Amino acid sequence: MRKDSRLSRILHILIHLNFLERPATSEELGKMINTNPVVVRRTMGLLKQVGYVTSVKGHSGGWSLNTELSKITLFDIHILVGENSVFTIGLTDEHNNCPIEIAVNTSLSQVLNEAEALMLSRFKQITIQSLAQEFKLNNTD
Repeated sequence: MRKDSRLSRILHILIHLNFLERPATSEELGKMINTNPVVVRRTMGLLKQVGYVTSVKGHSGGWSLNTELSKITLFDIHILVGENSVFTIGLTDEHNNCPIEIAVNTSLSQVLNEAEALMLSRFKQITIQSLAQEFKLNNTD
């Protein structure tokens, strides 16, 4: 099953933009996160819609932060990405009348719902600035 790395990529981009002292092009950001500039532009479009970044066209243009990272949480980015669930684990629904499948799905869904609620609650407490600060602390010479 393929992993969805959009949340991680957006966090990566925002933290890079925080440390750059100039706008970054889609090409530069694409190299930083090892993806195509078109994917970067699509991602940055989402961030621009909610006011987290701004863009300037031209020779010295590019993407810049428009919101302090201390005002953005992991939960904000999770919602922006539009994920319905933080887990890719799925319940089977091929045998809806099977008592075993019903029991398994009931148990699994309860556990997954509890875990997701805890995780999303924690996401609301973590600012992107705290992630940037952690990076800075771990990468000082």
